[in-house]
Amino acid sequence: MQFTRLAVTALRIVLVVAFLLLVLFQVMSLPGQFAHMAQENPERAYLQWPLTVFSILEVACVQVVIVSTWKLLTMVKLGSIFSNEALRWVDAIVWAIAAAWTMLAVLSASVVLNADDPGLPLLLFLLLVAGAALGLVVVVLRALLRQATDLRTDMEAVI
Repeated sequence: MQFTRLAVTALRIVLVVAFLLLVLFQVMSLPGQFAHMAQENPERAYLQWPLTVFSILEVACVQVVIVSTWKLLTMVKLGSIFSNEALRWVDAIVWAIAAAWTMLAVLSASVVLNADDPGLPLLLFLLLVAGAALGLVVVVLRALLRQATDLRTDMEAVI
């Protein structure tokens, strides 16, 4: 139990730091990066706002995962992880991953259609495969949580 408490505390610290860094990226770094890109490459200046919006939305999906994970950690700490409420938070994670993956797929299709070098399309394809794998792992873990929740409910009914 002590190890779990330490792991939850450590993960919460990492989640807070990650969330704060992501806010910094959303507010300052990403808009500034794409504004700089537009200044340096005027022929691609039309991409400034679409890429800014895309990147901010992608970061928002990661933030949804962080908040949902925080809520799940709270449920672990309270011993209420095997509940329908936990499944709702896992669903939020699944939907955030699906949204991020879909946006990345649309961007990847656009890049592939306009690419003259295979490097970036291959990198985007790798990210799509990794995102799909992550999403599917979370779906499988959700099914396991559902089974464990059902079993716990059955056990409580018997006792």
